[in-house]
Amino acid sequence: MKALQYTAIGQAPEIRDVPIPVPGAGQVLVKVTAAGVCHSDQFVMSLPEDAYRGSGFPLPMTLGHEGVGVVHQVGAGVSSVAVGDAVAIYGPWGCGLCHLCQQGKENYCERAKRDGIFPPGLGRDGTMAEYVLIDDPRHLLPLGDLDPVENVSLTDAGLTPYHAIKQSLPKLGAGTFAVVIGTGGLGHVAIQILRALSGATVIALDVSEEKLELARKVGAHHAVLSDDGAEAAIRELTGGRGSNAAFDFVGITPTMNLAVRTTAAEGDATIVGIGGGTASLGWGTQAYDVAVRIPYWGSRSELSEVLDLARAGQLSVEVERFSLDDGPEAYHRLHEGTIAGRAVIVP
Repeated sequence: MKALQYTAIGQAPEIRDVPIPVPGAGQVLVKVTAAGVCHSDQFVMSLPEDAYRGSGFPLPMTLGHEGVGVVHQVGAGVSSVAVGDAVAIYGPWGCGLCHLCQQGKENYCERAKRDGIFPPGLGRDGTMAEYVLIDDPRHLLPLGDLDPVENVSLTDAGLTPYHAIKQSLPKLGAGTFAVVIGTGGLGHVAIQILRALSGATVIALDVSEEKLELARKVGAHHAVLSDDGAEAAIRELTGGRGSNAAFDFVGITPTMNLAVRTTAAEGDATIVGIGGGTASLGWGTQAYDVAVRIPYWGSRSELSEVLDLARAGQLSVEVERFSLDDGPEAYHRLHEGTIAGRAVIVP
C-alpha cells in the first residue's frame, strides 16, 4: 500500500510502498477514506535530531493522527465493530486502565509515557496511508452517514477546541465575550462551537485578512487583525473589561501574552496552539484570579458530542482536498500558511 512517511530528520515526507498491516487478536484494520493534515505533524517534523530521537518516535513513520475510514478486517475476539462499518478514529490512545482512561480521558492517560503508548501518526504509524491498524476497537466511533472528507478533521480540529471551550462554558453566558486567536484549522471550528454552545460575543483575531474573512463566514461577531493594536481593539469591543475566556490557537509568546493580558478577572486564558511560546505571569500582569490552562486533545465522549454537533448541522470544517500522492505539497502549503481551514488527504 502507499503511505506518506517521515523518513529522515529535517527532510520533507515522502510517499513509500509499505506492507498492508495484518490485525492480530483484538485489533482492527481500517481502510482509510480521509486523513487530516495538522500543525502537530509539522511540529514533529521540525524537531532537531536530539529531540526527535529522545521522543521515542520511529523512523520511518507514517504521518496522520486525524482519520476516518471503513472497517476492512477484524482480529480474533473483536465483536463491537464489523467489516463495512464507517468509523472515526479517536487519536489520543492511552492504557485504558488508569483512572483517567476509565473516564474516557485517554488524552490524559497517566501511564502512556511510561508504557510507550503513542497516538497514530505521533509515535506510531498513522492514517496517511491506504490502511491503518487500530490497536483496540474502543478507539473507533461510529461515523454514520457523515461525509468522511468534510468531517475527518473533527477528530482533532473539532475535538481539541471543543474540549478547551467546554471547560469554560460556565463563564460564557449572555453578555460575555470570548476571544479566539488564530482562525485557521482549529480556530474557525472553535468559533462555531462558541456560537453553538455559548451566549458569548465572539472576537476573532488573525494576521491574515483571508482568515478573518473565514472567521466572519463561520460566525465571529468581530474580526480583528492580530497586530500591535489588537489589545486596544479587544478592550474597546469589551467595554474595557477584556474577555471572559480567551483561546489561543497559535501558542507563540506574543499571542499567549495577549490572551493572558486581555482576559478579565475570573476569566480563563486557554493556550491550545503549540507554537513553542511562553507567557509572562505575575502580580499586575493579568487580572485577578485569571486561570491559565493548557489542555490537550479531548476525551472519547467529547468526540462523540462533536460528531453529534456535525450531524445537527452546527459544525462544519472548511477543507481543501489533496490526493495521497500530493501529501508532501499539502505539508508545504501548511508551512507556508496558504491553507484556508484544513487540508485533507484522500487516499
